[in-house]
Amino acid sequence: MTEPTATVDTTAARRLDGNAAAGMLAELFAVDVTTARSRCASCGTTSMLGAHHLYADAPALVLRCPDCTDVVLRYAVQEGRILLDLRGAQLLTVPAPAATDESNGA
Repeated sequence: MTEPTATVDTTAARRLDGNAAAGMLAELFAVDVTTARSRCASCGTTSMLGAHHLYADAPALVLRCPDCTDVVLRYAVQEGRILLDLRGAQLLTVPAPAATDESNGA
């Protein structure tokens, strides 16, 4: 009698937490963008980027919606330029940098 073979979910094995994108996205944003909230253009779910599913083993960093798994954000470096594709995000809400004494007139 043969033993049943286990199947491996290769997609889940490649998936990282969206917080792993913090280093690369810090090159573009002055704040911790993992706490930014995005609204998925496909399903309307709003969640922090840190909660998205990150796939970093492709030519681009790919963040997918945690609910419907559609692509929300792509980040790539090509020919010395950073390419940021947000077509899967209906809205991106980024926390404002903390006010400093100089900026608030104190």
